[in-house]
Amino acid sequence: MKRYFFLLSCLSGLNLYAQTNDSINKNEFVELEQTVISGQYNSQSVKKSIYEVKVITRDMIERQAGNTLADVLNQTLNMNITPSSSTGKSTVSMFGLDGQYFKILVDNIPLVNDEGVGNNTDLTQINLDDIEQVEIVEGAMGVEYGANSIAGVINIITKKGGKNLFDISATLQEETIGDEYNWKNKGRHIQSLKIGHKFSDKIYGNLSFSRNDFQGFFDNKQGKNYAENDGLRGYQWLPKVQNSTKALVQYKEKDFRLFYKFEYFNEETKYFQPNMRMNPQPETGTVNPIADDRVYTTDRIYNHLNAAGRFKDAINYDISVSYQEQKRKLKAYNYEVLTGNELNINKYDFESRKMYYSKGMFSNFINKNDVIDFQFGYEIDQTTGYASPISMEFNSNPDKPIQRKIGTYDFFASSEINLNDKISLRPGARVMFSEQFDTQYVMSLSAKYAFAKNWELRGIVGTSPRLPNYDEMYSLLVDVNHDVRGNENLNPEKGVSAFLHLKNNWEINSNTNLEQKVSIWKIDLKDKIDLVIIGEEPLRYQYNNVDKYNVQGIMYMNQFSVGNLIGGVGATFTGIKQSIDQTDVVEKQKDKYFYSLQANANASYRIPKTGTTFSVFYKYNGEREQYVLKTDAATQQQYLLKGKQQAFSSMDASIRQSFFQNKISLTLGARNLFDVTTLNNTTSADGPHSAAATSVMYAYGRSYFLKLTFNLGIN
Repeated sequence: MKRYFFLLSCLSGLNLYAQTNDSINKNEFVELEQTVISGQYNSQSVKKSIYEVKVITRDMIERQAGNTLADVLNQTLNMNITPSSSTGKSTVSMFGLDGQYFKILVDNIPLVNDEGVGNNTDLTQINLDDIEQVEIVEGAMGVEYGANSIAGVINIITKKGGKNLFDISATLQEETIGDEYNWKNKGRHIQSLKIGHKFSDKIYGNLSFSRNDFQGFFDNKQGKNYAENDGLRGYQWLPKVQNSTKALVQYKEKDFRLFYKFEYFNEETKYFQPNMRMNPQPETGTVNPIADDRVYTTDRIYNHLNAAGRFKDAINYDISVSYQEQKRKLKAYNYEVLTGNELNINKYDFESRKMYYSKGMFSNFINKNDVIDFQFGYEIDQTTGYASPISMEFNSNPDKPIQRKIGTYDFFASSEINLNDKISLRPGARVMFSEQFDTQYVMSLSAKYAFAKNWELRGIVGTSPRLPNYDEMYSLLVDVNHDVRGNENLNPEKGVSAFLHLKNNWEINSNTNLEQKVSIWKIDLKDKIDLVIIGEEPLRYQYNNVDKYNVQGIMYMNQFSVGNLIGGVGATFTGIKQSIDQTDVVEKQKDKYFYSLQANANASYRIPKTGTTFSVFYKYNGEREQYVLKTDAATQQQYLLKGKQQAFSSMDASIRQSFFQNKISLTLGARNLFDVTTLNNTTSADGPHSAAATSVMYAYGRSYFLKLTFNLGIN
């Protein structure tokens, strides 16, 4: 019923505003050159940036009909998306490193999540409705963004203005889950509504709401009310519903901008136990099957206040203050399958994170000087959190949660030196103070050289530590099957990386542009944290600094624009070497690099007469190998075994058509055209939590979507 009401509201809006002024840009394709914010002293073009920044434009997001960050990054080189059918989460690795080694930011602010702050973020919880573009900075960004950014950062830039007195946009999207779909309880159903208003030339505000209803993937499962005890009850991919409400107010004049952003995000994920207690009823000769079901609810509050401008024509400043809070709640109950009754309901605060954060940057101290500039800044992060006893983590006291705190207080400085119109340098340093760890020092040097004929060479070498997370420091999971202990004496991991990028932008004529890039990189990690056995009878594990990890690779990328055709091709070859320095682990090949190949291609063609855009996106993910630390069940001795993940390809395609001077657009498309579902995978460690899998569910097969978007303006 809610979906019908939402559709009627959107259609009513169309009738009200059909005569409004068209201010939408009619050119759907965006030039390769983009303005970027990440890591810059001032907003500037990609060409002028001393860092190598990859931009995923709004147009690219629309052509993919992307709804979450996972939809978009899935087709990006050097990114590996890891979805989980059992939790509904999707995380991403970058340059062969998992999400603990780079940061995901929203307007330069790290986003709090279940795993920490800015790292290992669940990509499905980042909605793209109000996103202007996504900026990926490649290389060590420890000076600019602090710990846990040795591979780079992913910075999501949101929209903060409008073109008309009122801007109204609404979206309806229906999508199959594999071949499963109906209007009631199958498929994915998405709605969003955004209203923006210019109160004056200086004041703008907007309010938006979005709902993403993923009904789960049945496959061979039979759903919630299946009463047979054959393991087929429930879902292959858990259902979840996400609701997000956002608000923005901005004041802007010549040399000053102030904005405040608020978001409330809610997610509900349901788990239905496959095997039940049949609960025989002797008096009637029947059974009353009962299942132990659970509902996980996530609530996140995001506040961001930012002031930026120029003080007395002397100093540029950009200051942000943020308070974020995320809680996960658990509802556990006994479900009578035949009657639908919920019995013995217990509700818990499962996990909690609170973050107080502030970052300030000050630059342009030398007025009207194009040769040298300085930047000074600070970053303060105070994070508190706990997990309840029911989660079996942090559980040294069975009666109440134990609250823990991690805080860092950083100061950083850098200088951008333009020796001439060809050579630019940026040395930088950061000092990191913490209540838990020794003082950490971070350094980096970036350089850019502009050759003739639009050739550019960029390089960055730098350091960035990875701080131990909550689980590694404070977890305590002890029962009849597990004994896993955190370690408050862990040291931060030490990371060093070097990236080199050679790029050429060749403008053949006004309608034809070709951009080529070759990148090479090397990343070394020391004191890598891993679980090790600290006792054999009983078997006990603890987190310790034991490993080394090395990554190196090379990438070629080509982007082109020829009239109404735009696209690109690329390939990357990445090698990973592990050195697991543990007693009793003997393996002659443990220092060998394992290489994997990724390749992608995309193309979009726009028919000028009708404005129809055809798009296709392809990505090949080659076989991945790595050593897995295992434990012999009989002797309890650890050894290394080479695991593999199967190679696979993915392809998405879409057709987009605009109507009524771009006020309405319709996108029809398909994801996962090669119908990928499960992959053979033996790269998971068989430590205390789970056995190594021989196959994992990666996707739910080929799906189709239809997206209807309304963009209406009134002056």
